[in-house]
Formats: sequence, structure tokens, C-alpha cells
Amino acid sequence: MEMELEKAVALRNSGHHKESNELLIKLVQEFPDHASINYHCAWSFDLLGEESKAVPFYEKAIQLGLSSIELEGALLGLGSTFRTLGEYEKSKSIFLKGIKTFPNNKAIQIFYSMTLYNLNEHSKAMELLLKCLIETTNDDEIVKYKKAIEFYSNKLDETWK
Repeated sequence: MEMELEKAVALRNSGHHKESNELLIKLVQEFPDHASINYHCAWSFDLLGEESKAVPFYEKAIQLGLSSIELEGALLGLGSTFRTLGEYEKSKSIFLKGIKTFPNNKAIQIFYSMTLYNLNEHSKAMELLLKCLIETTNDDEIVKYKKAIEFYSNKLDETWK
């Protein structure tokens, strides 16, 4: 089983998404309570643009219990999948769980900001994006204005006269 899972991941990594998905579907049928197989199966559906098929596999993988690194990916994947399906409140809930569990994962925060945008929480989305930007960039021009960007990040609707 482990060798087959490794083969499926290798197929995915080499761009053979359909073949990887087919192998993962067989594996999940054979080992339905294996968290990692469910996670990789969900991921494979996402790569094929079949997000609605990914959801139950992400949910089952999370419920069964994943390693920390796979849980991080599953929460990001499920939150993003819900967003693309227009299920913004579910997306928000998953991303908040992801941020609470993995507070240093900037990718989860960036994807969460997209959900906030979809929920018309534009100020909150921009604040989060700007804070992620100044915490992660090495761009000299942005770094030069880090304090100003941070100051204005939650004051975008204010004016000073």
C-alpha cells in the first residue's frame, strides 16, 4: 500500500494527474480509513478541477487524523475548495481552524483573504494581505515602507485632513 501511494504521488509530481487520481481512487476503495490516502485522493481531484469530488475526501482525511504537515495541506486545500465552490462561510470556518492550528502558515492566510474578499470583507482581506506581504517580502522598496504599510493596513478607509 505504501509503495502504491508513493507511486501515485510520483505520478502527480510528474504531471500525470489523471493516472495519479485513478490509482488513488483504487487505493481509497481498498483502504477507506487511511487518512493519508484520502488526503492525496482529495488533492488529486483538485488538480483535475473536480473540486466538488475532493470535498468528502478532504473531510474524511481530516476526521481520520493526519500528520501535521498533511493536516496543514488538507486545511488549505479544503478551505480553498469550498471557496471555489462558492461555499464561503464553510471556507472561512476551515481557514480560521487552519490559522489557529498553523499561525505561521502565510499561504493559509493568503487563501483566507480571498475568502474574506468573496464575503465582501474587503478591509479585513486587504489588511491580512498587506501584513503577509510585509512579513514575507525581501523587496527593498517594500521593506523601506514596512512601517507605513503596517500602519495603514487596518486604516484603508480613513482619511487625514
